[in-house]
Parts: sequence; structure tokens; C-alpha cells
Amino acid sequence: MSDVPARGSALEVLRAFSKLGVSCFGGPIAHIGYFRAEFVVRRRWLDEQAYADLVALCQFLPGPASSQVGFSLGLMRAGYWGGLAAWTGFTLPSAILLVLFAFGASGLQGAVGAGLLHGLKLVAVAIVAQAVWGMARSLCPDRARASIATVTAVIILFSASSAAQIATILLGGIAGLWLCRAEASTENGHMSIPVSRGVGLMSLALFFLLLASLLTLRSFGASQGIALFEAFYRSGALVFGGGHVVLPLLREAVVTPGWVSDDAFLAGYGAAQAVPGPLFTFAAYLGAVVGPPPNGLGGAALSLIAIFLPGILVLLGTLPFWESFRRQKRAQAAMRGVNAAVVGLLGAALYNPVWSSAVKAPPDFALALTSFVLLTVWKAPPLLVVVLSALGGIALAVV
Repeated sequence: MSDVPARGSALEVLRAFSKLGVSCFGGPIAHIGYFRAEFVVRRRWLDEQAYADLVALCQFLPGPASSQVGFSLGLMRAGYWGGLAAWTGFTLPSAILLVLFAFGASGLQGAVGAGLLHGLKLVAVAIVAQAVWGMARSLCPDRARASIATVTAVIILFSASSAAQIATILLGGIAGLWLCRAEASTENGHMSIPVSRGVGLMSLALFFLLLASLLTLRSFGASQGIALFEAFYRSGALVFGGGHVVLPLLREAVVTPGWVSDDAFLAGYGAAQAVPGPLFTFAAYLGAVVGPPPNGLGGAALSLIAIFLPGILVLLGTLPFWESFRRQKRAQAAMRGVNAAVVGLLGAALYNPVWSSAVKAPPDFALALTSFVLLTVWKAPPLLVVVLSALGGIALAVV
């Protein structure tokens, strides 16, 4: 990978992720597909193996997996400012839209709105299928790894809980140690991590310190601002898998104490499905509509930072040790199994929830298939395919 530039600028990262922040529909699994197309295939910031290892790591950690992958890509490209730029570009568009929705700026109603949402769901089918196809060809080229991916997919199709996901990844690593030992090599993907071990240890210490101290302060009757920050920090720190898995935690955090009504919570969740970017930006909506102050823009900003902060801290604490770990031969064999398991997870997610929630009739399949061909054969820009699929969804709804 000597032809791959090792460093870039934070502005370059911001531009790249801002484009994705307004076009990445379909949830965390689809985001992984978008990132792969943009940064592995098109920009070549890192190779397939390094990207797959990074995705596997983020699947293990608490927090929003796709946002952690994005932050890591920015970090490796342009240091800490690059990580911040990646998070900002990818997160703020959807957060702003959801805050506007909280203030009453909702326009996705009627047949046109429903058709637009349906078209966005269908393009997610194409994006995830492209990711599964590309990663399977690279990461499951033999019987052993194809079998690991298949077994993983079958397990997840019957149990999609976060515990089942973590268990299948662990089993994939064990299977890799047994089945992929002969293929381990000293050469693997390019992954430059500009985080020292000292910073990593401090990040892990801060992660646990905040988790314990915020809970203690809240139990002793801290201010509403600290209570709000603690509720969202705890939700972000205790969720594995990200995305929809965080919803029960958020409901417990804001509906149970009476800060947000059930109706307002469900309305915001529906709006979160209609915007691009990470589902964790749902926190910005909730922070804006909570009953006791701080709310509005201040509550939205506080909640947004609180829910993403633990995932970033635990990622910074893990990355410095991850690079040396993944270069060991036994670790490489285990990672081959883990990467195959991740392909199985993506394959299962392609069916449920992506396919099952979008493809209801032959015209839906036709639109999803067209989008897939445009992406894989015609190499059309993802943003263009998103727009065409959205227009197609509107056409299907009004005809």
C-alpha cells in the first residue's frame, strides 16, 4: 500500500464525510457499505483487509459502530482533527434535521412523503447488497470462511439480539483459529493509528470515570443538566451494536422519568428513519423536546455530545493496542474468522431488517435491483442512486 497517502487534511475529511452525512440512508449496516465504497474502493484511504478489521473491532465495542468506523477513518487520515471532522460531517446534517423536526418543521407527510421514505429504504437494500457482495468476495474466498459466514447469518436470522451478534463474532474468531491457521501471514492491511498507548489508557480511564461519577452525582440529586447528560452518556456507554439497539435504553432514559411522552418519542423515532446519518442523532431530537430545561438547542447539543462521547472514548482507548494485536499470526487467523462472521452479520441484516422492511411487491424489487446494477455495474455515484431511488419511490406511491 505504498501508493496510498498516509495523511490528509481535516478539511478533506470534512468534505468527504459531509457528502456522506447528507446521503447515507439506511442505517448502520448501509453506512458500512457507503464507507467501503467511498474510502476503500474510490479514495483508497485504506485497503479491504484493514477496513474489515476496523469494522470487526467496532462491532465489539459499545457505541454506534458506523460512527466509530467513520471517526477512525478520519483519525487515521488526518489525526485528531480529522476524527472530529469525520464525526461532524457525518453527524450534524441529520442532527440539524431532527432538531428542525422537533421545532415543527416536518414535511414528510402524505403519499409523496411515504413514497420518498420507501424509495430510501429500497436504495438501502442495494447499498447493503453491494457491501455484502464485495466483502464476501474478498473476505470469504474459501470453504472455511464461507461456512463461517453462513453459520453466522443463520444464527442471526433466528436471533438478532446484540448478545447473539457478539457471540457469533467470538465464535467466528474461535473458528478462525482452528480453520484459518495455515493462511496467517505477516502482511496485512495498512492502518496508521495516530493514538499513543498513554492517550488510549487515559481515554479508557475517562470512560469509566464519567460513567461512575455521573451516576453518583445524579443519585445525589444533581442538576437537571447533569441528569440529562448522564442519561444519554449511560445509553451510549451500555449499548452494543448501535443503531436500533439503543432505542429501549433511550426510552427508559427519557420516557420513564416523564421527560418525554410516548407519542413524542415515537414521532421522533419515525423522523429519525427519514434522515441520513447515524440513528444516534435521535438524541438531538429528544434533547430538544425534553420537558424540564435544558431543552431546545442547548438540550439537543448536550444530549448529542453525551450519547456519542462514550463510544469515542472507548474507541480511542482500544485502537493503540488493536494495531499490535492484529499483526500477530494467531490474531490474524482469528480475525479471518471474525471478518467472515461480520460478512454473515451483514448478510443477515440484508434480509432483516433491510429487505423485509422495504421489498413488499415486484415493483419494489425492480427498483432495488436497478439501484444495485447502477452501483455495481455502472459505478454510478451513490448520491445519484439515492436521488433516483427516492424519485422512484415517489413515482410508485403516486401512480
